[in-house]
Amino acid sequence: MDDIPVWSNENLYPSLSSSAWLKDKKALQDAGRRLLRQLKPLTSASALAEALPELLKTFDKAYALAEHLGSAAYLWYSTNTRDETALKELNSIEELSLPLRDAEVRFSAFWGRWGTPKLLTRYPELQAYRLFLEEATIQARHQMSEAEEALAADMLRSGGDAWGRLQEALSSTLTRPWEGGSKTVTELRALASSPDRSIREKAFQSELEAWASAEVPLAAALNGVKGQAVTLNNRRKWPDPVEQSAQQSRLSRPALEAMLAAMQDSLPVFRRYLALKARLLGVPKCAFFDLFAPVGSQPHFSFDEARQVIRDAFTGFSPAMGAFADLAFERRWIHARPQEGKVGGAYCINLPLAKEPRIFSNFDGSFGEVKTLAHELGHGWHYWLLRHKPQVWRDYPMTLAETASIFAETVLQEAALKTATGSQTLFMLEQSLQDSTQVIVDILSRYTFEKALFQERQKGELSPRELSQLMLDAQKATYGDGLDEQHLHPYMWAVKGHYYHHNLAFYNYPYAFGQLFGLGLYARARDEGPEFARTYQRLLEGTGILTADQLAREAGFDLTTPDFWHSGLKLIASTVEDLERRSHEN
Repeated sequence: MDDIPVWSNENLYPSLSSSAWLKDKKALQDAGRRLLRQLKPLTSASALAEALPELLKTFDKAYALAEHLGSAAYLWYSTNTRDETALKELNSIEELSLPLRDAEVRFSAFWGRWGTPKLLTRYPELQAYRLFLEEATIQARHQMSEAEEALAADMLRSGGDAWGRLQEALSSTLTRPWEGGSKTVTELRALASSPDRSIREKAFQSELEAWASAEVPLAAALNGVKGQAVTLNNRRKWPDPVEQSAQQSRLSRPALEAMLAAMQDSLPVFRRYLALKARLLGVPKCAFFDLFAPVGSQPHFSFDEARQVIRDAFTGFSPAMGAFADLAFERRWIHARPQEGKVGGAYCINLPLAKEPRIFSNFDGSFGEVKTLAHELGHGWHYWLLRHKPQVWRDYPMTLAETASIFAETVLQEAALKTATGSQTLFMLEQSLQDSTQVIVDILSRYTFEKALFQERQKGELSPRELSQLMLDAQKATYGDGLDEQHLHPYMWAVKGHYYHHNLAFYNYPYAFGQLFGLGLYARARDEGPEFARTYQRLLEGTGILTADQLAREAGFDLTTPDFWHSGLKLIASTVEDLERRSHEN
């Protein structure tokens, strides 16, 4: 375990009470005040036009400061949720960012009233802000009065943000007895990949008991987050939460609906895979705790081996991408060691002032965790390419962010398959289908659940039992006869922290977008060879100034047509066929 790295944050701040930290907090406070002063005299179209260049530069600086400080505090908090100082500093940064939100609301109102694209011809150097200004026009149509928006932003700190932190704190500290000791729910969930079915089932039952023991506060948290979202969406006149989410994802509603329809059409393929997996495991039907069961020979990786595998795979696609991975490992930008009090899962977070990313994971030596590292390093590479761009350019939506990470996963997967033999090949293929099942089937179940949750939350609060029933209904609708209905996971609403993000409804479908868009891009990479690496890099560099639909058109795809989405899904179907064929050979 000691060879698994933890990051060092001392090159950022020696501590969250250091003079450097206090200096940057003061700079954020000053930037917010400066924005409000600059906005005060804007009482006409000519005044807005005159102030625009300097105003956008101040916004950019303030956004960078707010993201950097918030990210830095979260680095401390997510590795130790009992760190009281980190929690206080997270709250402090949220408070210092309130003037920025106030300024954003005021600017959107002014821009919605007087803004015009012609101003960008007057200031060619502001072309990087074109999409930011277009979105300000849309925001102006969906915001309350300045006073109401200011109050809503202030209340978020003790509302949605606080409820989200409650879920994180509970999920990172929940434990159950295990063989004379105890395991956290994160450790219990990791046992879902054990080759021993009795261990998987025991861990699953213990995990369900753990979530059941905290279901009341977790249900209160989820009701709080979604209730707040319902109230604000209604006040802001969004027709429904999906419309607001699609806009936030920079994805057109027709494109989203086309993708969801294609995912629904593909469910028989995944049920066919799950039936095959059940046969390979020697069980009548897969239970939920069998979803991550290994098939074939599972390789185990030391952290150094994982590093080498990722570096070689990335370098094989793009030497520049491989060099970035080396840099991330060498400079200790990665915290991979599991520890008590550490939040579960994985993430990549950006530090704009340092122009560096940080990678967070819970490495256990499995191939799945190697892929998780590759996934998060894909995010890091994306940020690295844009690190010198204006801050608004680096504010790309999750749809496009997940394209970068899932493409990186695919690069690793394909490279690993080339060197695998025998039962390891079987393992790799099945692991790929495991991941695709999560990204297509499970995410469709999460989307189905969240859509039903929003509809029901409009009527009132839901009990833990009602939340669990909605989740079971969603799993039955998507997994169908692919899973044993007596062994589903009713508490996935408690497991997934994504549901507790007040500002990110339907957090999950961008992963499906990334999977299918990434598969389409990878198919082109295979056809075009090494030259595609430069095309891919240009694509990532455009993510901050183009919508998802526009970026896809640049790559030659039309997201509103089912054919595009089915082309990616066909690659998954071919993997099912390959697994069927190889399962007969082994």
